[in-house]
Amino acid sequence: MKSVSVELRYPGRRVEEVRAMLADPAFRDAVCAYQHVEDSSVSIEEYDDGSMTVDLDRTYGTALVPSFARKFVGATIDLVQREEWTSPTEASFDVSIPGKPGEMTGSAKLVQQGADAVETVTMDVRVAIPLIGGRLEDLVAGLLKDAFRAENKVGLKWLAGEWRV
Repeated sequence: MKSVSVELRYPGRRVEEVRAMLADPAFRDAVCAYQHVEDSSVSIEEYDDGSMTVDLDRTYGTALVPSFARKFVGATIDLVQREEWTSPTEASFDVSIPGKPGEMTGSAKLVQQGADAVETVTMDVRVAIPLIGGRLEDLVAGLLKDAFRAENKVGLKWLAGEWRV
């Protein structure tokens, strides 16, 4: 198992602004466009108590995946992500790769730190393949960090009203 933690900082923003952004399907689509996702779909359900469920399916190409891993993942990587926001500021994540021996689970927390809204995401990556599972976990952990950093880049521009596809 490989653990990943990443802090996404939104300077001068309130937690409520970031939460509203995360609940916007157009923002999720913008992140997918920025990451050059080959195909994606998003479904977001918000509830009266401030909780929400986000279902995000993405298909990535594997051109940047090392050759040792490509034979295990194939021509594309499908990720199925479910976020269960139990409150406006706390979520659990489950990410699966259908048909592949890997899974990612974790949590997110939004907090106000002075003038900044900060989202901290912590994930555990497990790949159950003998001998190379650890290398694949390292690879997936790096890809996860990159994906969350991309979300942060898009989010900064989105909140500033500067996002253009």
